[in-house]
Amino acid sequence: MTRGVPVNPALAFIAPALILIGVFFFLPVLGALLLSFTDFDIYALGRLDRLRFVGLENYRRLLADPRFWTALKNTVHFVAVGGPLSVLVSLGAALLVNHRQVRYPGLFRTLLFLPVVTTLAAVAVVWRYLYHPRHGFLNYALGLLGFGPIDWLGDPDWAMPAIILMAVWKNFGFNMVVFIAGLQSIPRRLYEAAEIDGADGFSQFRYITLPMLGPTFLFVTIITLIGYFQLFAEPYLMTQGGPAESTLSVALLMFQEGFRWWNLGYAAAVAFVLFLIILAGAWLQSRWRGRRP
Repeated sequence: MTRGVPVNPALAFIAPALILIGVFFFLPVLGALLLSFTDFDIYALGRLDRLRFVGLENYRRLLADPRFWTALKNTVHFVAVGGPLSVLVSLGAALLVNHRQVRYPGLFRTLLFLPVVTTLAAVAVVWRYLYHPRHGFLNYALGLLGFGPIDWLGDPDWAMPAIILMAVWKNFGFNMVVFIAGLQSIPRRLYEAAEIDGADGFSQFRYITLPMLGPTFLFVTIITLIGYFQLFAEPYLMTQGGPAESTLSVALLMFQEGFRWWNLGYAAAVAFVLFLIILAGAWLQSRWRGRRP
């Protein structure tokens, strides 16, 4: 009786996960790449014989499309402002919740994490009332301070800051929990030794907390970059990309081209370019962090 080929236990253990990743990630990515080289639209959706291979035409059209550059500029603005702001707010909240003198830290963690698990549609409804030009709370507070009302979602100069503010409030709780885990992994004896040497709180934060949080910072910044480059739901629910396309993002442009105008080949090209931008950004960020002392 012949023996069968020995099976690696580790490979057998991870094989189901690898199969699911291949089916639900790699195949769709490959399909999007192939689709981006065609003129697949609503007519080809009805009759596949209308599908044509157009090579790099979608990418040439993309580079010449002013709406794409507007969407990319808006997305980079959102990432450049909202990303660091979200990380700083998350770190500040984690430091406050993790402080030794805070009572009931679990309660505060839960309350601050609630926006993350709240449905974005419900959050958008509440924030639209907050941003209301006449009856919104923000304009009421500005009136108490002697300032005039602001059309938060109707003014091209204020629409993106309004989206950033809502997105930071909605998402900072996840990074806060990650930072709390990083803070709790720092050995307490380091702070005790610093106190014995006479180091104040700021010196402990600068020379102990920040260096020890290096891997956590890398994880949080890459996750934030990936998530914020995929900006879609906030402008879709709040402004539909307006006013004057001031909140149009690359992901929203992809959605409009693919599912409003049914230019699926062109939308696939937009999606793959966004994928490459996110991949390059995450790689550069990890390389930059890896070279730091």
